[in-house]
Amino acid sequence: MIPVTTPQDLSFRTAKPLTIVVADDVEEITFLAKQWLEDAGHTVICAAGGDEVVRLMRDRKIDLVITDVLMPDGDGLDVLLAAKRMSPETKILAISGGGKYMTAGECLRIAKGIGANQVLLKPFNRVQLVAEVERLGTA
Repeated sequence: MIPVTTPQDLSFRTAKPLTIVVADDVEEITFLAKQWLEDAGHTVICAAGGDEVVRLMRDRKIDLVITDVLMPDGDGLDVLLAAKRMSPETKILAISGGGKYMTAGECLRIAKGIGANQVLLKPFNRVQLVAEVERLGTA
C-alpha cells in the first residue's frame, strides 16, 4: 500500500513539464502516480506492462518512463533494454517492491546496472515520486 500524503505535499508544480509513461501491473499504483504527476504539471500515459511501453515509445517522444521492474507482460528490464536502444535520451526511473524470487533491493540493483537513471523503492509517497521526477527532469 502506498502511504497517504498530507496537504502540504500538494503545493508544488514542476518547472519543466514532461511526457511520462508510468508502467505497473498494479492499477492502483499507476492511478496514483498519474494523479500525482499530472497535479505537478506533467502529461502522463499509463501502461500495464513493458510490451505496451515499448509500443508507446515507437509512436511518440517520451521524456521519462517510470517502470516496475517485475511485470507479467514485459518487465521493466525489457523496457530498459528497449529504451536504451530505441530512445537513449529517455530517462528511466525503475520502481520495485520485489517479487516472488527477488527482493526489491535486488530488482533495483539489477535495473540500475542495466541502465536505469534512478530507482525508487515501493511503497513511496507523492513527495518522493515527484522529487525523483524533478531530479530526472533537470538532469
